[in-house]
Amino acid sequence: MDIGIFGATGVIGSRAVAEAMQRGHRVTAFTRDAARFPAERGKAAWQVADWLDADSIAAAIAGLDVVISAVNAGHGIADTIANAGDFVAGAEAMVSALEQQPRVRVIAVGGAGSLEIAPGRQLVDTGAAFVRTLTEDLAVPAEYVEVVRALRSALNVYRLSNRNWTYLSPSSGRVNPGARTGRFRVGGDQVLLGGDDISAEDLAVALLDEVEQPRFIQRRFTVGY
Repeated sequence: MDIGIFGATGVIGSRAVAEAMQRGHRVTAFTRDAARFPAERGKAAWQVADWLDADSIAAAIAGLDVVISAVNAGHGIADTIANAGDFVAGAEAMVSALEQQPRVRVIAVGGAGSLEIAPGRQLVDTGAAFVRTLTEDLAVPAEYVEVVRALRSALNVYRLSNRNWTYLSPSSGRVNPGARTGRFRVGGDQVLLGGDDISAEDLAVALLDEVEQPRFIQRRFTVGY
């Protein structure tokens, strides 16, 4: 398959590039800055594209089968908080681009905060308890809640569209480099309780599994150990 990956230089995106190439797919890796192209590019084709500009996205994804969006709104926690609104703008740009390229499917990586802990009750809606999770468990500032809310709004942009989309929320708030085990649980809109943080390598496995065997068309799913 022809797969495009936005955020290809990031922790998750770079693993998705490696996983897709390992499986024999043709990969186009996108970043906004050519200076971030890796020295060793392998067999992936690297291109500049702006994930906040619909026309740039539409031109970049023409001819692809699937595009994975694993972008971040900044470099570092403070930068991401400052640019949290870009997650919504990026989702809107992607949906607009897909209107120009309707045969392309998108799989977007989002956050855990919009997962449910009870029917209709999301993690981010637990107030002070969620803020404590951010500050004590994830060691990020309380202001990071704005990022979580923006990622939820980005999910709603896709939900309100009629495009061919899938949204992946890791069940833990942290995704770091680690081992590729290929063993994890898969769920829907509810948090998978009792598991550890999933590695970026296994999140990439989940992404490519969904690329190859679609199970969550116009739906969100979650993965965790």
